[in-house]
Formats: sequence, C-alpha cells, structure tokens
Amino acid sequence: MTYSKLSSSELLNIQTLGELKKAGYESRSIKQELRDNLIARIKNKESIFPGIWGYEDTVIPDVERAVLSMHNINFLGLRGQAKTRIARMMVGLLDEYIPYISDSELHDDPLAPLSRFSKDQLAEHGDHTKISWLHRDERYTEKLATPDVSVADLIGDVDPIKAATLKLPYSDERVIHFGLIPRSHRGIFVINELPDLQARIQVALFNILQEGDIQIRGFKLRLPLDIQFVFTANPEDYTNRGSIVTPLKDRIESQIVTHYPKTIETGKRITEQEAHVKPEQKGLVKVNELAKTLIEQIAFEARESEYVDSKSGVSARLTISAYESLLSTAERRALINGEESTYVRISDLYGVVSSICGKVELVYEGEVEGPVIVAQNLIGKAIRTQFLNFFPDPEKSKKSKINPYAKVIEWFGAGNEMEMPGDMTDREYMARLKTIDGLDDFVDMLSAYSSAEEKLFMMEFALHGMAEFSLIGKQPLDLGMKFQDLVSSMFSGPGDEDYDFDEDDDDRKPF
Repeated sequence: MTYSKLSSSELLNIQTLGELKKAGYESRSIKQELRDNLIARIKNKESIFPGIWGYEDTVIPDVERAVLSMHNINFLGLRGQAKTRIARMMVGLLDEYIPYISDSELHDDPLAPLSRFSKDQLAEHGDHTKISWLHRDERYTEKLATPDVSVADLIGDVDPIKAATLKLPYSDERVIHFGLIPRSHRGIFVINELPDLQARIQVALFNILQEGDIQIRGFKLRLPLDIQFVFTANPEDYTNRGSIVTPLKDRIESQIVTHYPKTIETGKRITEQEAHVKPEQKGLVKVNELAKTLIEQIAFEARESEYVDSKSGVSARLTISAYESLLSTAERRALINGEESTYVRISDLYGVVSSICGKVELVYEGEVEGPVIVAQNLIGKAIRTQFLNFFPDPEKSKKSKINPYAKVIEWFGAGNEMEMPGDMTDREYMARLKTIDGLDDFVDMLSAYSSAEEKLFMMEFALHGMAEFSLIGKQPLDLGMKFQDLVSSMFSGPGDEDYDFDEDDDDRKPF
C-alpha cells in the first residue's frame, strides 16, 4: 500500500522517516502531483474549478492543458477576470498532505532534502528522523508585485543577526535567510501584476524558471527548487507602467488569456454567486430577473462606451457592487417608509451610481462629462438596450398605422407631468404610475409579468425606456425623476425642473 492510499488520520500517525518508507512513500514533483491529480479528476468527471463561470470552453481547458504539460503559467487579462482566483483554486489539485522533515525552513522532502539543516538531520538520525505533515492550504504563497519588492524579499539574503547569534562566518550557508520563493519549495508561488516588478528583479527569476535553482549573494549554492509558478498580468501594464522582460516571458511556458463574461446570463451567475446579500435584505427586498439583467447590461455598455478606457477594462466587481447597492437602495426606502417588504424599482438603478463611478477608468471625453454623468448615461443605455427585448421598437412603431405608444405620448403631450421621487411609498408609487393614461393597458398588451408588483416595475420600465428613445421627456430631480412632454423637457433649462412658476409674481417656489 502506498502512502497516498492511506487516510488522512493514518498519514498523520506516521512520524518518522522509517515509518514513511514502510508506508510506500515515493517522491514526486509538485508539477507531477498536479498532473496526476488533474488526470484523476478528469477521469472521474469532477469539476476542476467550481464557481468559475464563462470559462468552460476557453480558459479552463487552457489551464488543464498547461497543468498536463507541467508548465508554469501566466494569466493575461484585464482587471476582474478571476485570474488570481483560478490560481488560488489550483491548490485543490494538490494532495491533502505531504510529509516534510520537521522544522525545516524549506519543508524538505524526506527522500530528497535541499537545505543544510535537513541533510544534517538525516545524517544524524537516519530512519528515526522526525517528519511532519504539510496541508495543501499551506503550500500556496502569493506576492503582489510592487516597486519596493527586492531580490532579498523573493530569493533571500545573508542575515547578519543570524550570523552573530550562531557565531558563524558569512561564508557559512547557514547564515542565509531564505526569501519567499525558496520557502515556497514544493508549493504554488503566485506573483500578481508581474509587469509591475522592476526589470532587475524579473532577471533574478531567470534561473529559477529555467534551471530550477537559485543563487544568493555569491554563495556556491544550488537549490533545485520544486515550485509551480503562476503569474498574472494586465495587458495595460505593458504600455502604462512596465513590461515583462522578454527572456522571462520566454521562460513561462503557457500564457493563458482571460476574458469577461460573454453573455448576460453568465454575468448574472457570477454576480449572484459573489454578491454579499445580507440575510435581512433577502426577506425585505424582492428582485426580478429583469433588474438583475439591467445590472449586467450596465457593465456590457461600459465596456463598449466611448467614455470608458477599454484598455483598463470593466471589472466584474462593478456588477457585484452595483447589485449590492441596488438592494440597499430598495432596503433604505423600505426602512424610511416603515414597510415590511418592497419590490425593486427602475429608479433604484440610479442608486448604484456610486458603485459605478469607482469601477470605470474614463478617457479624456469621459473626464469632461464627469463620472456621475457617465454612470447615469450607462444606466440609460442599459435600459434602452433591454427595452427592445420587451417592447416594440419605437422607431418602427412611428411608421406603423397603430402606434402602441400613442396614448401615453398623448397624455404627456396634453401638458401632464409626472414626478417619481425615489423614496415614495409603495402605495404612492402605484398611484402615480396608474395616473398615466394608457400606461396600464400598454404594459398589459405588450409585456408578460407574474405579479402586480412586477407589473408596476414594467410600467416604470416602459416610462424610462420611452424617455431613452425620446418619445417622452425626462428630467432629473434631486430626489428622483420627472417625466413630461418631450418638447417641454427640451425647453427646460438646467435646474428649471426643480421649480414651479407662479403666474402672479416672479419668485420661484420649490415644489
């Protein structure tokens, strides 16, 4: 029986090298370990990277090919594309426990020790050498590349304090303090944002990747480290902040390009999985699928917007934060109004502006407009795009003999206006929507809904969609939105929507 076939409790009972040999232990490299365990998972039809959506036919097969080839990996992609998450999940392909010589800094393999300490232990104790067990979670090391990272941090350096304490000369290798990489021996080592690492530091990785050894301060020391390297990089970094030096890039055998979700449905699965929905919100706020779709559509619009820097990308964190803000906007309204439950509204989308502003990098034109205006425009474009999936194309309806939008347009054309404050009670919300002639019948005729609450949502959605297609006018208020005739809104100057004019005097009176 080999040690790998023993249970965890049986493994942990093995405490000496002699017992380990009797259990049938055989050394293997970490890359061989990853390969063997991946093969077993594939044969058993097990999920390799659970919770990673949208990469089933692209990135994940590339990762599997790289692991089977025993390659070091560089994940190349824009922000928020799960690069680091996939790297962390590779830990799941490791054995649950591996043995190492007790107290060794490098977690030395009992049958293939590297450090002076471990070799001395074996020479002194032989088969009675004490061993310990290292869990897979302790075999993962991650370092963010920053300008202050030094060769000593990654590789190691001579430790004068250790030399003084042990009364050893600097020529003795026992005075070496090993850096992060040697300490990751027999593990996975990840460097995030590799291009941000200074070129001279990247050069220090050459030998490790090609020959598998390190040199420290001129010591004639060869440590054939056993490490699975994983790097992450953003294409933007190649031009804006730094680059991966060509010889280093050449030594990384597999470069895997990541991407954003290609469909709304994939984006929704990611957002629902990652968003932190508080327990009390689950009972208080009801959300329909269209609201979730609109949140994802905002990200899709941002990635195509001329105001947003496409080289920086739009992280999946935008939709996660936006969805959380959407729920909190509805929750806040319910708390203000003392309501035990509420249904999400289209107007709640404008409560996620703050979540959008910090998640997009604007080009010059976007900076001129301002982040808030850009965020509001993205919401409007998302509504416009999804509107056509539920209602007739307004442009085609204008040419039709029977225009389904006509009655609502006529109501506003008669001089009627409708203010929709964001913090209205549910009762007031329903009353105002049903006041608009033709809107109720329009939604009944053209939209499917499953409840009275969803019908009200669709009625408000219809209003916002019609405004986006310039069938009616829309003016922002401090606390909501005002809908009116298109011509009236065109003649309303900035701020005019916040005042009412009295015909008998010139003073402006707030609503």
